[in-house]
Amino acid sequence: MERVHYGPLTARKAPKALGYQQPSSFTSVAVDSPAISVMTDLRQVSAATIAGDASLSDAARMMMARNVRLLLVIGADQMVVGLISALDTQGERPIQWLHDRGGKYADLRVGDLMIAAQDIDILELKDVLFAEVGHIVATLKAWGRQHALVAERDSSTGATLIRGIFSATQIGRQLGVAVQPFDVANTFAEIERTLAG
Repeated sequence: MERVHYGPLTARKAPKALGYQQPSSFTSVAVDSPAISVMTDLRQVSAATIAGDASLSDAARMMMARNVRLLLVIGADQMVVGLISALDTQGERPIQWLHDRGGKYADLRVGDLMIAAQDIDILELKDVLFAEVGHIVATLKAWGRQHALVAERDSSTGATLIRGIFSATQIGRQLGVAVQPFDVANTFAEIERTLAG
């Protein structure tokens, strides 16, 4: 087999008037756009995951590296055992947990503050397929959350699988709204103003 030799590409100097490409993954949406258009589809994007025994600092670093604010917590069998959000790692929950039980922040693990799988509210994909963006915004607002998970049943195994994730931040980006990640009330107020306008 002949070995391929790789050489460097030719470079040129950038012009004085240099623009930049805007992301194409976020298409513009309106209140009546299909809800599926604002869902992160885990068939197209790999899920951001972490183990329950990882530290909260590890979780925060993982979120920053993946540019997400939610991680699925995975057990040894690769099944989802819970979820943890940026609010869980940096908000009041760690402080309250330490106040109630003692210890140091460095000792906290994802499993200490995650939302257990059986406590996660999920939307069914079959319902999402007929919903509009306005339905998802109303759902997130009613739940008082930044994220909603979408599940579907695997036809071959019968297992329930997380298929997608709705994020208030992503919906805001697609609507052209500046979203404050830890200010749920203002985030939804701004999204609703944009949808109404």
